[in-house]
Amino acid sequence: MSLHTLKPRSQTVAITMGDPAGIGPEIIIKAFALSPELTQGCCVFGDVSTLQNQLTQLAPLLPRHVECVSVSNVVQAGQSLAHQLPVIQCGESHLIAMGQVSAQAGAMAAAAIRSATQAALMGEVAAVVTAPLNKKALQLSGEAFPGHTEMLQSLAAEHLGLPVSGLPVRMMLSCPGLRVVLVSIHMPLREAIEAVTLENLLQTFQVTHDSWLKFYGYAPRMSVAGLNPHAGEEGLFGEEEIRFISPAIEQAQALGLNVRGPYPPDTVFMHAHSQQGQKDTDVVVAMYHDQGLIPVKFLGLEEGVNQTLGLPFVRTSPDHGTAFDIAGKGIADPRSLLAALKAAKAQP
Repeated sequence: MSLHTLKPRSQTVAITMGDPAGIGPEIIIKAFALSPELTQGCCVFGDVSTLQNQLTQLAPLLPRHVECVSVSNVVQAGQSLAHQLPVIQCGESHLIAMGQVSAQAGAMAAAAIRSATQAALMGEVAAVVTAPLNKKALQLSGEAFPGHTEMLQSLAAEHLGLPVSGLPVRMMLSCPGLRVVLVSIHMPLREAIEAVTLENLLQTFQVTHDSWLKFYGYAPRMSVAGLNPHAGEEGLFGEEEIRFISPAIEQAQALGLNVRGPYPPDTVFMHAHSQQGQKDTDVVVAMYHDQGLIPVKFLGLEEGVNQTLGLPFVRTSPDHGTAFDIAGKGIADPRSLLAALKAAKAQP
C-alpha cells in the first residue's frame, strides 16, 4: 500500500469553524489571541458574522486585540497582519442559537469542511485543522456522513478518482505520552465487533506503518489490543484473537511491520504511556472507538489531538466535541485546538 499524497503550494493552514452553535468559534478566537505566532499563516473557513459576533462578546476577556477580517481567498489570508483573524466565507449565513442542534448549523459546518477540503486537495493549503461539529446537526443538514473522518475520506477519494474503499483511513488519537490508532471509528459496538476482521486489521497496521514513515521518518512499534477481556484467554472469553487478530499480526510481521500482541486491553496502554519516556511502543492499535479513546481522554483531553491517517493531506483536530453545555459562556479551553495546530504545522 502506498499513501496518496498531494504536494501543497502554500504553507497556509485552514481551520474550519465547526458547528457555530458549539465552542468552535470561541476556541478559534482564543487561539488567535493567545498564540499569535502559532496562528500566523492560518485561515478560518466558516461564517464571518458568527465569528465577528463571538469576537465582540469575547473581546473583554482576551489578552490581546484581535480583529476579524473577511478575505476572499487563501492568498489574501496569508497577507493578513498578526492581530487579524482572516475568514473565508463558506455557504450561507444563519443566525444560530447557541448550544442547540439545528440543520442550519450543520449546513454551515459542512460548508466550511467542504471548502477547506477542496482547498487542501487543490494544494492551496498545507493542512486542515477542524473544529468540532455536531453529528446530529450534520445529519439534519442532509449530509450522509457520521463524522469528519468519513466525510473527508469521501471527498478525497472522489477527488482522486477512487472508490471510498480505495482510500482507507484511520483515526489516530494523541495526548502527551500516548498515541492510539483505531481499527473502526463511528459505529455501534455490535458493528465494531464485526469489523474486527483480518482485512481491516491488516489495513490498519499498513496505514499506520506508512503514515508513520511519512510523518516521522521511521517504522513504528505497534502494540495491538485484544478485543476480549484478557485478550480472549486462549479462547476462553472469545475467539476473535485466535481467528483474526493473531493471524493478522503474523501476516503483518511477515511483511516486515513491527507489530506485537494481542495484549489484554486493560494493560496494553502501559506499553506506550510513560511520562518518563521509558516505553517499548510508539502506538497502540485499539479495536474500537471507546477502547482507544477512553485512555487518551483520561490522560490528556486538554491537549488531545485527533489526526486522520491515510488522507492525501494533513488533517488534525481537537480531541473533544462541541460542548453545547458551555457554548457561548466564554469558558471554553483552546489548548486542544492549539495542540492540533502544532501537530498540523509539524508535519512535512
